[in-house]
Amino acid sequence: MTMDLEMHMDEYLPLRDVVFNTLRRAILKGDLKPGERLMEIALAEKLGVSRTPIREAIRKLELEGLVVMTPRKGAKVASITERDLNDVLEVRKGMEELAIKLACQRITTDQMDQLERVEKKFLNLIESGKLTELAEVDVEFHDIIYNATNNKRLVQMLSNLREQMYRYRMEYLKDSAVRKKLAEEHGEICKALRKRDMEGALRCIYVHVDNQQKAIIRSLNAE
Repeated sequence: MTMDLEMHMDEYLPLRDVVFNTLRRAILKGDLKPGERLMEIALAEKLGVSRTPIREAIRKLELEGLVVMTPRKGAKVASITERDLNDVLEVRKGMEELAIKLACQRITTDQMDQLERVEKKFLNLIESGKLTELAEVDVEFHDIIYNATNNKRLVQMLSNLREQMYRYRMEYLKDSAVRKKLAEEHGEICKALRKRDMEGALRCIYVHVDNQQKAIIRSLNAE
């Protein structure tokens, strides 16, 4: 088992939760690939823990839909299906619509400047092919918009959804043409927000989510 697993110990968390967070992060970031078997003994050795917290973590990951159990074969990382993707994006579209409406009304000058800085950072990273870094900057961009809504509950729900989107986002960013398109869309969103043009911003966010959906489905079908 060659995956890059790094466990971040936390004195406030029980070991089983630290193991769960480690495996969950590895799945969401694509270090543990869809279809990859989760061998309890190998994982326990890799993380330097007993099999009990591994078993408990796998059970929780199964409840989240990130792991599937198969008879006689044990646990494996769940595949990314079109159905899952569409479910997540349907919810995301509705929530992004609300977020952009509120951000148009509430975004501060400081947040706007911050958003434009992050947009430029993404633009500079396009050719690098550093997928994890690109994904993180993309997350940072959307986080500024979410925080500009000044609605804690909405930010919390979008963050949760964003985590589920992470493994799809990594698929989406593999294609350099898609990365360029994404950067253009970020630029259009910034312009609309700067002008507080709600209709324009909503159009941009619809296009942004739709293009993401199409690109990921293309990527899934190509595998």
